Amino acid sequence: MPALKLVFLGSDPIALPLLEWLEGAGREVAQLDAVFTQPDRPVGRGQKITPNAIKQWAQARDIPVYQPEKLRAEALAQLQALQADVSLVMAYGHILRQAFIDAPRLGTLNLHASLLPQYRGASPIQSAVAMGETETGVSLMRIVRELDAGPVADMETVPIEPQDTALEIESKLAAACVPLLARNLPALAEGRLAFREQDHAAATFCRRLTKADGVLDFAQPAQVLAARINGLFPWPACAVTIEGQPIKFGLADTIDGELAPGIIGGGDADGLLIGTGRGILRVKRLQRPGGRMLPAGEFLRGVMLAPGTRIPSQRMPELVAAQPFRA
Repeated sequence: MPALKLVFLGSDPIALPLLEWLEGAGREVAQLDAVFTQPDRPVGRGQKITPNAIKQWAQARDIPVYQPEKLRAEALAQLQALQADVSLVMAYGHILRQAFIDAPRLGTLNLHASLLPQYRGASPIQSAVAMGETETGVSLMRIVRELDAGPVADMETVPIEPQDTALEIESKLAAACVPLLARNLPALAEGRLAFREQDHAAATFCRRLTKADGVLDFAQPAQVLAARINGLFPWPACAVTIEGQPIKFGLADTIDGELAPGIIGGGDADGLLIGTGRGILRVKRLQRPGGRMLPAGEFLRGVMLAPGTRIPSQRMPELVAAQPFRA
Protein backbone atom coordinates (compact mmCIF):
# COMPACT_ATOMS: atom_id res chain seq x y z
CA MET A 1 0.00 0.00 0.00
CA PRO A 2 1.40 3.48 -0.89
CA ALA A 3 2.57 5.65 1.98
CA LEU A 4 0.09 8.22 3.29
CA LYS A 5 0.69 11.78 2.10
CA LEU A 6 0.89 13.58 5.45
CA VAL A 7 1.00 17.27 6.40
CA PHE A 8 2.10 18.18 9.93
CA LEU A 9 0.81 21.23 11.80
CA GLY A 10 2.71 22.16 14.96
CA SER A 11 4.95 24.74 16.59
CA ASP A 12 6.43 23.15 19.71
CA PRO A 13 9.59 21.02 20.16
CA ILE A 14 7.47 18.28 21.79
CA ALA A 15 6.74 17.11 18.22
CA LEU A 16 10.38 16.62 17.18
CA PRO A 17 10.60 12.90 18.10
CA LEU A 18 7.51 12.06 16.03
CA LEU A 19 8.86 14.08 13.09
CA GLU A 20 12.18 12.23 13.34
CA TRP A 21 10.25 8.95 13.26
CA LEU A 22 8.24 10.05 10.22
CA GLU A 23 11.47 10.84 8.39
CA GLY A 24 13.05 7.55 9.48
CA ALA A 25 11.26 4.31 10.29
CA GLY A 26 7.87 5.84 9.57
CA ARG A 27 8.64 6.52 5.90
CA GLU A 28 7.11 3.21 4.89
CA VAL A 29 3.69 4.25 6.17
CA ALA A 30 3.68 8.05 5.81
CA GLN A 31 5.39 10.61 3.59
CA LEU A 32 5.82 14.00 5.27
CA ASP A 33 5.04 16.46 2.46
CA ALA A 34 4.91 19.78 4.32
CA VAL A 35 4.84 21.52 7.68
CA PHE A 36 2.57 24.33 8.85
CA THR A 37 3.91 26.21 11.86
CA GLN A 38 3.69 29.58 13.61
CA PRO A 39 5.45 32.61 12.07
CA ASP A 40 8.90 33.53 13.35
CA ARG A 41 8.68 35.40 16.68
CA PRO A 42 10.94 37.61 18.84
CA VAL A 43 12.93 35.49 21.29
CA GLY A 44 15.03 36.23 24.38
CA ARG A 45 16.23 39.48 25.90
CA GLY A 46 17.34 40.79 22.55
CA GLN A 47 13.95 39.99 20.99
CA LYS A 48 15.65 38.68 17.85
CA ILE A 49 13.18 37.29 15.29
CA THR A 50 13.80 33.53 15.37
CA PRO A 51 12.24 30.50 13.66
CA ASN A 52 10.83 27.89 16.02
CA ALA A 53 12.35 24.42 16.40
CA ILE A 54 9.81 22.82 14.06
CA LYS A 55 10.62 25.18 11.20
CA GLN A 56 14.36 24.74 11.75
CA TRP A 57 13.96 20.96 11.69
CA ALA A 58 11.93 21.03 8.46
CA GLN A 59 14.23 23.47 6.67
CA ALA A 60 17.26 21.33 7.48
CA ARG A 61 15.54 18.50 5.56
CA ASP A 62 14.21 20.61 2.68
CA ILE A 63 10.61 19.98 3.72
CA PRO A 64 8.28 22.81 2.59
CA VAL A 65 7.23 25.12 5.45
CA TYR A 66 4.13 27.32 5.59
CA GLN A 67 3.74 29.98 8.30
CA PRO A 68 0.36 31.70 8.02
CA GLU A 69 -0.39 34.29 10.69
CA LYS A 70 -4.09 33.51 10.24
CA LEU A 71 -5.73 30.42 8.75
CA ARG A 72 -7.60 32.28 6.04
CA ALA A 73 -8.31 31.56 2.37
CA GLU A 74 -4.67 31.66 1.26
CA ALA A 75 -3.58 29.15 3.92
CA LEU A 76 -6.50 26.87 3.07
CA ALA A 77 -5.58 26.99 -0.62
CA GLN A 78 -1.99 26.07 0.26
CA LEU A 79 -3.18 23.04 2.22
CA GLN A 80 -5.64 21.93 -0.45
CA ALA A 81 -2.94 22.18 -3.13
CA LEU A 82 -0.85 19.62 -1.23
CA GLN A 83 -3.61 17.01 -1.77
CA ALA A 84 -2.72 15.32 1.52
CA ASP A 85 -4.27 12.09 2.72
CA VAL A 86 -4.18 13.26 6.34
CA SER A 87 -3.13 16.21 8.47
CA LEU A 88 -1.54 15.55 11.86
CA VAL A 89 -1.67 18.29 14.50
CA MET A 90 0.26 18.67 17.75
CA ALA A 91 0.63 21.93 19.68
CA TYR A 92 0.07 24.13 16.61
CA GLY A 93 -1.30 27.24 18.31
CA HIS A 94 -4.12 27.91 15.82
CA ILE A 95 -7.79 26.97 16.05
CA LEU A 96 -8.67 25.16 12.81
CA ARG A 97 -11.73 26.11 10.79
CA GLN A 98 -13.90 23.27 9.52
CA ALA A 99 -12.69 23.69 5.94
CA PHE A 100 -9.10 23.26 7.18
CA ILE A 101 -10.07 20.14 9.14
CA ASP A 102 -11.83 18.60 6.15
CA ALA A 103 -9.21 19.41 3.49
CA PRO A 104 -7.19 16.14 3.63
CA ARG A 105 -8.80 13.02 2.16
CA LEU A 106 -8.86 11.21 5.53
CA GLY A 107 -9.39 14.32 7.64
CA THR A 108 -7.30 15.77 10.45
CA LEU A 109 -5.95 13.95 13.49
CA ASN A 110 -4.60 15.51 16.67
CA LEU A 111 -2.12 14.34 19.28
CA HIS A 112 -3.31 15.75 22.62
CA ALA A 113 -1.00 15.47 25.64
CA SER A 114 -3.46 13.94 28.11
CA LEU A 115 -5.57 10.85 28.65
CA LEU A 116 -8.80 12.26 27.26
CA PRO A 117 -11.38 13.24 28.40
CA GLN A 118 -9.14 14.48 31.23
CA TYR A 119 -7.31 17.79 30.82
CA ARG A 120 -8.80 19.17 27.66
CA GLY A 121 -7.32 22.59 26.95
CA ALA A 122 -4.08 24.54 26.79
CA SER A 123 -1.93 23.18 29.67
CA PRO A 124 -2.55 19.43 30.00
CA ILE A 125 1.04 18.50 30.87
CA GLN A 126 1.52 21.06 33.63
CA SER A 127 -1.99 20.51 35.00
CA ALA A 128 -1.68 16.72 35.25
CA VAL A 129 1.53 17.03 37.28
CA ALA A 130 0.24 19.94 39.36
CA MET A 131 -2.91 17.99 40.28
CA GLY A 132 -0.88 15.08 41.62
CA GLU A 133 -1.73 12.51 38.92
CA THR A 134 0.39 9.36 38.84
CA GLU A 135 0.06 8.89 35.08
CA THR A 136 -0.79 10.80 31.93
CA GLY A 137 -0.38 10.15 28.24
CA VAL A 138 -1.01 11.11 24.63
CA SER A 139 -4.37 10.65 22.90
CA LEU A 140 -4.73 10.24 19.11
CA MET A 141 -8.07 11.78 18.17
CA ARG A 142 -10.06 13.27 15.35
CA ILE A 143 -10.33 17.05 15.50
CA VAL A 144 -13.78 18.57 15.89
CA ARG A 145 -14.68 22.22 16.46
CA GLU A 146 -15.41 21.68 20.18
CA LEU A 147 -12.33 21.89 22.43
CA ASP A 148 -10.46 18.54 22.41
CA ALA A 149 -13.79 16.71 22.22
CA GLY A 150 -13.24 14.54 19.15
CA PRO A 151 -13.44 10.75 19.12
CA VAL A 152 -10.28 8.92 20.23
CA ALA A 153 -8.55 6.10 18.38
CA ASP A 154 -5.82 5.16 20.87
CA MET A 155 -3.69 6.38 23.79
CA GLU A 156 -0.13 5.89 24.99
CA THR A 157 0.27 6.11 28.78
CA VAL A 158 3.33 7.33 30.69
CA PRO A 159 3.95 7.32 34.46
CA ILE A 160 4.41 10.49 36.50
CA GLU A 161 7.11 9.72 39.06
CA PRO A 162 7.30 11.65 42.37
CA GLN A 163 10.33 13.69 41.22
CA ASP A 164 9.05 14.45 37.73
CA THR A 165 8.42 18.06 36.79
CA ALA A 166 6.45 19.15 33.74
CA LEU A 167 9.78 19.24 31.90
CA GLU A 168 10.40 15.51 32.38
CA ILE A 169 6.81 14.64 31.55
CA GLU A 170 6.93 16.65 28.33
CA SER A 171 9.98 14.63 27.31
CA LYS A 172 8.21 11.35 28.13
CA LEU A 173 5.12 12.39 26.16
CA ALA A 174 7.20 13.46 23.18
CA ALA A 175 8.71 9.97 23.06
CA ALA A 176 5.30 8.33 23.59
CA CYS A 177 4.00 9.80 20.32
CA VAL A 178 6.25 7.48 18.33
CA PRO A 179 4.79 4.08 19.33
CA LEU A 180 1.31 5.60 19.24
CA LEU A 181 1.73 6.61 15.60
CA ALA A 182 3.67 3.46 14.68
CA ARG A 183 0.72 1.24 15.55
CA ASN A 184 -2.07 3.53 14.32
CA LEU A 185 -0.95 5.10 11.03
CA PRO A 186 -0.84 1.71 9.28
CA ALA A 187 -4.39 1.06 10.45
CA LEU A 188 -5.43 4.47 9.12
CA ALA A 189 -3.83 3.75 5.75
CA GLU A 190 -5.65 0.42 5.54
CA GLY A 191 -9.01 1.90 6.49
CA ARG A 192 -9.34 -0.03 9.74
CA LEU A 193 -8.58 2.63 12.36
CA ALA A 194 -11.56 2.82 14.72
CA PHE A 195 -12.53 5.79 16.88
CA ARG A 196 -14.67 5.90 20.01
CA GLU A 197 -16.54 8.85 21.43
CA GLN A 198 -15.21 10.38 24.64
CA ASP A 199 -17.19 10.27 27.87
CA HIS A 200 -18.01 13.99 27.80
CA ALA A 201 -19.57 13.87 31.27
CA ALA A 202 -16.14 12.92 32.70
CA ALA A 203 -14.25 15.73 30.97
CA THR A 204 -12.01 18.13 32.86
CA PHE A 205 -10.53 21.33 31.46
CA CYS A 206 -7.30 23.26 31.91
CA ARG A 207 -6.37 26.72 30.68
CA ARG A 208 -3.48 28.77 29.43
CA LEU A 209 -1.12 29.48 32.34
CA THR A 210 0.20 32.89 33.37
CA LYS A 211 2.84 34.12 35.82
CA ALA A 212 0.00 34.83 38.26
CA ASP A 213 -0.40 31.04 38.68
CA GLY A 214 3.05 30.67 40.27
CA VAL A 215 1.97 31.46 43.85
CA LEU A 216 1.66 29.22 46.91
CA ASP A 217 -0.80 29.02 49.79
CA PHE A 218 0.99 27.34 52.69
CA ALA A 219 -2.30 26.56 54.40
CA GLN A 220 -2.68 23.83 51.76
CA PRO A 221 -1.25 20.33 52.39
CA ALA A 222 2.42 19.84 51.55
CA GLN A 223 1.54 17.22 48.93
CA VAL A 224 -0.64 19.73 47.06
CA LEU A 225 2.12 22.35 47.11
CA ALA A 226 4.85 19.94 45.97
CA ALA A 227 2.73 18.80 43.03
CA ARG A 228 2.05 22.39 42.02
CA ILE A 229 5.72 23.36 42.22
CA ASN A 230 6.72 20.40 40.07
CA GLY A 231 3.86 20.88 37.63
CA LEU A 232 4.60 24.55 36.99
CA PHE A 233 8.32 24.06 36.38
CA PRO A 234 9.95 25.38 34.25
CA TRP A 235 7.15 27.86 33.42
CA PRO A 236 5.53 29.85 34.92
CA ALA A 237 7.31 28.41 37.99
CA CYS A 238 6.27 28.90 41.60
CA ALA A 239 7.94 31.76 43.42
CA VAL A 240 7.74 33.29 46.90
CA THR A 241 9.09 36.42 48.57
CA ILE A 242 11.20 35.82 51.67
CA GLU A 243 12.05 38.99 53.60
CA GLY A 244 11.75 41.04 50.43
CA GLN A 245 13.78 38.65 48.29
CA PRO A 246 12.01 36.82 45.43
CA ILE A 247 12.96 33.15 45.22
CA LYS A 248 11.81 30.66 42.60
CA PHE A 249 11.18 26.99 43.42
CA GLY A 250 12.11 24.28 40.92
CA LEU A 251 11.45 20.90 42.55
CA ALA A 252 9.81 19.74 45.78
CA ASP A 253 8.63 16.74 47.74
CA THR A 254 7.24 16.22 51.25
CA ILE A 255 8.20 14.74 54.58
CA ASP A 256 6.19 13.93 57.67
CA GLY A 257 6.12 16.41 60.53
CA GLU A 258 4.38 19.48 61.86
CA LEU A 259 5.39 23.08 61.32
CA ALA A 260 3.21 26.19 61.19
CA PRO A 261 2.14 27.11 57.65
CA GLY A 262 4.73 29.21 55.83
CA ILE A 263 7.37 28.91 58.56
CA ILE A 264 10.89 27.92 57.49
CA GLY A 265 12.11 25.00 59.56
CA GLY A 266 15.70 24.96 58.37
CA GLY A 267 17.39 23.38 55.40
CA ASP A 268 20.32 21.30 54.21
CA ALA A 269 21.49 19.44 51.11
CA ASP A 270 18.18 17.53 51.04
CA GLY A 271 16.05 20.66 50.82
CA LEU A 272 14.55 23.76 52.42
CA LEU A 273 11.81 22.79 54.92
CA ILE A 274 8.61 24.84 55.05
CA GLY A 275 5.52 24.27 57.18
CA THR A 276 2.12 23.73 55.56
CA GLY A 277 -1.45 22.93 56.51
CA ARG A 278 -0.51 19.26 56.65
CA GLY A 279 3.02 17.88 56.53
CA ILE A 280 6.25 19.63 55.64
CA LEU A 281 7.18 20.85 52.18
CA ARG A 282 10.78 20.15 51.18
CA VAL A 283 12.03 22.37 48.36
CA LYS A 284 14.93 20.70 46.59
CA ARG A 285 15.86 23.30 43.96
CA LEU A 286 15.79 27.11 44.31
CA GLN A 287 16.77 30.16 42.28
CA ARG A 288 17.20 33.87 43.01
CA PRO A 289 16.87 36.62 40.38
CA GLY A 290 19.73 36.60 37.91
CA GLY A 291 21.04 33.28 39.22
CA ARG A 292 20.79 29.66 38.17
CA MET A 293 18.39 27.07 39.52
CA LEU A 294 20.49 25.31 42.17
CA PRO A 295 20.22 22.26 44.42
CA ALA A 296 19.07 23.32 47.88
CA GLY A 297 22.39 22.67 49.59
CA GLU A 298 24.31 24.84 47.14
CA PHE A 299 21.66 27.57 47.19
CA LEU A 300 21.55 27.74 50.99
CA ARG A 301 25.31 28.18 51.20
CA GLY A 302 24.89 31.52 49.47
CA VAL A 303 21.50 32.67 50.76
CA MET A 304 20.67 32.79 54.46
CA LEU A 305 17.08 31.70 55.18
CA ALA A 306 16.79 31.68 58.94
CA PRO A 307 14.61 29.07 60.67
CA GLY A 308 11.44 30.67 61.98
CA THR A 309 11.15 33.09 59.07
CA ARG A 310 7.60 33.28 57.75
CA ILE A 311 6.85 33.12 54.01
CA PRO A 312 3.62 34.95 53.08
CA SER A 313 0.89 32.87 51.42
CA GLN A 314 -1.19 33.80 48.39
CA ARG A 315 -4.40 32.31 47.09
CA MET A 316 -3.65 29.79 44.34
CA PRO A 317 -5.80 30.15 41.20
CA GLU A 318 -7.65 27.05 40.08
CA LEU A 319 -5.89 25.22 37.26
CA VAL A 320 -8.56 22.65 36.40
CA ALA A 321 -12.35 22.77 36.21
CA ALA A 322 -15.31 20.64 35.14
CA GLN A 323 -16.24 23.23 32.50
CA PRO A 324 -14.11 25.16 29.98
CA PHE A 325 -12.53 28.30 31.38
CA ARG A 326 -13.77 31.56 29.93
CA ALA A 327 -11.20 33.28 27.74
